[in-house]
Amino acid sequence: MCGIVGYSLARPRDNLRLAQAVSSLAHRGPDAHGSVQDEFTALAHTRLAIIDLRAGQQPMHSDDGRYVIIFNGEIYNFPSLKAELASLGETFNSHSDTEVLLRTFIRYGLEQTLSKLRGMFAFAIWERSTQTLYLARDRLGVKPLVYHCGPDGFFFASEIQTLLALDPTLSRRIDPEGVLHYLALRYIPSPWTAWQEIRKLPPAHAMVVRQGRIERLFRYWQIDPQRQIDIPFAEAVEQLQQRFLEATKIRMIADVPLGAFLSGGVDSSVTVAAMAQLSPQAVQTFAIGFQQQPFNELPFARIAAEHLQTRHHETIVEAKVAELLPRLLHHFGEPIGDDSILPTFMVAQAARQQVTVSLTGDGADELFAGYRRHYHLHALDRLEQWQLLPLWGVIRRTTLLVENCLRRKARRRSFPATRADALLPLNQLQRVQSLLMTFSAEERQALLAESAIAHATLPESWLAERWLACAGGPLLNHLLRFDSATYLGENLLAKVDITSMMNSLECRSPFLDHQLVEWVSALPGHYKLAFRQRHKHLLKTAFADRLPPGFFQRQKQGFSAPVNTWMQQELATEIKDLLLGNKQLAPLLNQQRVENVVQNYFSGQQKEGKMLWVLFILGKWLHSMQATW
Repeated sequence: MCGIVGYSLARPRDNLRLAQAVSSLAHRGPDAHGSVQDEFTALAHTRLAIIDLRAGQQPMHSDDGRYVIIFNGEIYNFPSLKAELASLGETFNSHSDTEVLLRTFIRYGLEQTLSKLRGMFAFAIWERSTQTLYLARDRLGVKPLVYHCGPDGFFFASEIQTLLALDPTLSRRIDPEGVLHYLALRYIPSPWTAWQEIRKLPPAHAMVVRQGRIERLFRYWQIDPQRQIDIPFAEAVEQLQQRFLEATKIRMIADVPLGAFLSGGVDSSVTVAAMAQLSPQAVQTFAIGFQQQPFNELPFARIAAEHLQTRHHETIVEAKVAELLPRLLHHFGEPIGDDSILPTFMVAQAARQQVTVSLTGDGADELFAGYRRHYHLHALDRLEQWQLLPLWGVIRRTTLLVENCLRRKARRRSFPATRADALLPLNQLQRVQSLLMTFSAEERQALLAESAIAHATLPESWLAERWLACAGGPLLNHLLRFDSATYLGENLLAKVDITSMMNSLECRSPFLDHQLVEWVSALPGHYKLAFRQRHKHLLKTAFADRLPPGFFQRQKQGFSAPVNTWMQQELATEIKDLLLGNKQLAPLLNQQRVENVVQNYFSGQQKEGKMLWVLFILGKWLHSMQATW
């Protein structure tokens, strides 16, 4: 796990600040740093040493000096790749996965190498003789890669703030299209960023850059929507146990202390259960909690830890949110409205005091139907198939009428009374879009200045494109593939990477093993979401005997923070100063609408809390990054 930065110039530049760029990545690689450069090309690397602590330094050169690699991530199947290469006559100078990756590339080329890799990665390989850069990002999007391509050449890095440090002339103008997606989704998906001059390489993509120009940008992997595996449920349970244990085992290879996050939920508890089965020693586990009880999962984490006999570490968090947010937004380089960035940073900070690598349960919700929306969309699909949707609408209207008659003094509700009611007249894609939007299309229309959205790609269009790309098979499997291609890769994994690497901690998740993902994705949908809202049915069944009886029965609780408490107390004055006093979001946004959201929230309409958090983070980021419209 490391930080990478580099460039390929179309013409010489004498004002690039490579040393400052490397320094900006020190948190990602505190153990060592190195660089190589000539007049037109540079590669630099900061190292968090995990495997082969002595001989794995980067940049790493091929024996003949023709190729140079910098690499961020882990190749979990490097022992088998190394054995394959050794059988073909290759000899090795180290025990690192970096050397295996470089030699695999030299022998097989870019595309065949990518098909062989099993891991998380973002890498750049420079071929000196042709002045060509080969870059790639892993299939699910665990490791980030951002870039700028302009008249002077091509620049890339692990983090946005590093590109800004590398090139002092890089424009700090905001991309309204990125902001538009942020307002809708609470994150900015690839290829956009919040900056006009910076883009993200999407997950499962690679590119070829020659003499400062992008020659080729292509996708090299996606989940096959047509593949279906028809095996009995009992056999699927047995295979899942074996496959998940194997995916966990290869992620426990490290020459440094290793542990796991343990929230007390299904995903992290299953991960720790697998680790406990595989490890001859007690697993180190880490959990955080808040004073506010609805957000405190420590009792559940403690139950799992005691049952699995882990070396458990607990921390009650009293976050100084106002101090922490600018640091987080600096490293993200753009606004992110996911409030779980705060507890994720805090648990990573706690874990880093004891270990250098931590396993997580990330990706299980997208594999096994862990979100409430999966049930709602699946249920509506069934009602449509049985031609019962009109009848259900009548039942809902009748129910509301009866409720209003029985509660005459209470505020009467009209249809649609719930978000689920509002989904009834929509088609499948519209339902998905509606459930994922923070600000709807109508709300964004009122919020954004007309000039900002005149020629923008709308978030609905971006979602529709991915919905079609994931189409095939039963709706539930279609929906899970879609979640992996959107929320998982573009938001959740970016959050975990940045917050963990700010603490120089490497995170690995067995649920993100692409072979496991391909297999689970092809299983019948009802194996994952069973009757009566049993989310993650297959996963819970497979590991029921590894955890206490009834452990999987409680309702899902997301890994979130007491944001309303923060906004009403510690952050209240800053929110009002930033959005009302300084008018930080004008002129891109309609100031009157911004003020309405602020005033409505503080007058007691907490339903606008999510909107206010999104606007506050945008304003906070603009203020801290000194970006311009």
